[in-house]
Amino acid sequence: MILEMKVPSPGESITEVEIAQWLVKDGDYVKKDQAVAEVDSDKATLELPAEQSGIITLKAEEGDAVAVGDIVCIIDTEGKPKNSDSKEKVDTVSKIEIHSDNKPQENHTYASGSPSPAAKKIISEKNIDISLIKGTGKNGRITKDDAIKAKASMGSMPVNGVRDLSTKKMSLLRRKVAERLVSAKNETAMLTTFNEVDMSEIFNIRKKHKEAFISKHDVSLGFMSFFTKAVVRALKTYPDVNSMIDGDQQISYNYCDISVAVSGPKGLMVPVVRNAESLSFSQIESEIKRLAVAARDGKITVDDMTGGTFTISNGGVFGSMLSTPIINPPQSGILGMHNIIERPVANNGEVVIRPMMYLALSYDHRIIDGRESVGFLVAIKEALEDPINLLMDGDLNKSLEL
Repeated sequence: MILEMKVPSPGESITEVEIAQWLVKDGDYVKKDQAVAEVDSDKATLELPAEQSGIITLKAEEGDAVAVGDIVCIIDTEGKPKNSDSKEKVDTVSKIEIHSDNKPQENHTYASGSPSPAAKKIISEKNIDISLIKGTGKNGRITKDDAIKAKASMGSMPVNGVRDLSTKKMSLLRRKVAERLVSAKNETAMLTTFNEVDMSEIFNIRKKHKEAFISKHDVSLGFMSFFTKAVVRALKTYPDVNSMIDGDQQISYNYCDISVAVSGPKGLMVPVVRNAESLSFSQIESEIKRLAVAARDGKITVDDMTGGTFTISNGGVFGSMLSTPIINPPQSGILGMHNIIERPVANNGEVVIRPMMYLALSYDHRIIDGRESVGFLVAIKEALEDPINLLMDGDLNKSLEL
């Protein structure tokens, strides 16, 4: 029986995906539910599992854009695993192309390093040493672009060292991120305001209670739960920050779906912690951990990435001291966290050393005025500097469920 595997729908609004990587080879024996490919949508990278066991034949190449519902491979469910001898014979036969006259004929391919006609003309005219050109075309073929770049990099003066380059197609996810970032810069009146926060109280809480917290909840007491709680509090006080523009309409939300920027193998991803206003410290930490692990392992789903009313981005984990984060459209605001540095500050007329962090709020000035943006950031600062009273209602043990 021949089973046709079609591209499943990753989400309601997605009509096309890209074959990012085949995890098997043409003619391999695959088992049911084995991941055979990774596909990129404009929101996430997903695995494509085999629907049945059998011999697989690939119908699309890596980098191909395929519509939802298209056939990307077929599986011969009556096919059996081959031993090494029979596999070698299959590999030999696969290099011969059978034509309609039943005469075997070699499948003509370009040898590695051979130039295309256009590339050959440029190489000849400019007297370029072909041995110094690395082909980026199929089977290592030297393309016209390779020859042009080689011409540009080879002057009359000899140079020492390796002068190599490589090109690759950006993934669909990376291209979509780039498109959204440019759109945010061009289509919003983006402005950034800054402040700083003394992290001493949060440091003290974590130092005193982190062991009991992880023992009770099996998750670390990190900074993100404090920042998420502080953002939720500020969003309730300044609801315009928790709204979006749709044409000439302003859409406001009575819930807080907090997008959290995380780094994955395919680039930046922004999964969503839903209804953060109703979550405890431990629930926020657990959900962020789940999303971060899923992003790292390539298991993030489209549902995890969809929605969000406000974003938190923690560049501090990479050592960033200060930055201007870009709004995650169609949202109207994003909070940038940075690294925590001990530095001297004035306190009651004395110079003291405190763990300080710079905060940055980028916002859409079309919908959020200076009063709201500055007030919002000050509200976050106040909550982080007095977390027991402003985030825990004065009861630390109850809030941390210790």
